[in-house]
Amino acid sequence: MSVIGSSGSGKTTLLRCINFLETADSGKIMVDGDAIFDGEDKTVRKAKEIREKQLKIGLVFQQFNLFPQYNVLDNVTLAVKLKAKERPDYKQNKKQILKEIDEKALKLLNDMGLSDKIDHYPCELSGGQQQRVSIARAMALEPKILFFDEPTSALDPELTGEILKVIRELAEKKMTMVIVTHEMNFAKEVSDYIVFMDNGVIAEEGEAQQLITNPQTERLKAFLSKIKD
Repeated sequence: MSVIGSSGSGKTTLLRCINFLETADSGKIMVDGDAIFDGEDKTVRKAKEIREKQLKIGLVFQQFNLFPQYNVLDNVTLAVKLKAKERPDYKQNKKQILKEIDEKALKLLNDMGLSDKIDHYPCELSGGQQQRVSIARAMALEPKILFFDEPTSALDPELTGEILKVIRELAEKKMTMVIVTHEMNFAKEVSDYIVFMDNGVIAEEGEAQQLITNPQTERLKAFLSKIKD
């Protein structure tokens, strides 16, 4: 699903609320039948509980947000290894657990076409390669949903094609994804479904091709006409 709309319409804020980087004022957020947020429930949540809910959702940032001091493999495995320390059998099976984490990360990086870059640092990678590392990092935590916040905005057209290919491949593997984007062709080509946000609410939604080629509301028609201009 792609989320489109003008800057300031609430697209990124929506993602941040679902991922607990912001706290929603009201409403309910459901993930796979589980209410991860309920505005009527005023219980103060512990940090560990919030973190467990965050792990259901992977977030790929607009500006990559890789750790410059770590190589590619360490960037992908760092969060997973920190999470593994909470396992009751971690001390007893530490060596085997860390080995399995590295093996899964290497497979992800191979799938991203980065098997020859595992020892490289972010500064040694192109923008497209950095974005693929950030996708692998999010996938390493095995989230139920993968969120992309403007994944191609910092890339030139050629590198945008790289990321588009990766997202298509993830879609073929039935990965659930939500993509915030300003690129209408990208949204139309990749998405099954599109949500158009305006002033913090969903103004129109529907099947991707239909919504882009035949908008029903005047607000969406005006938005698309400005994009085309």
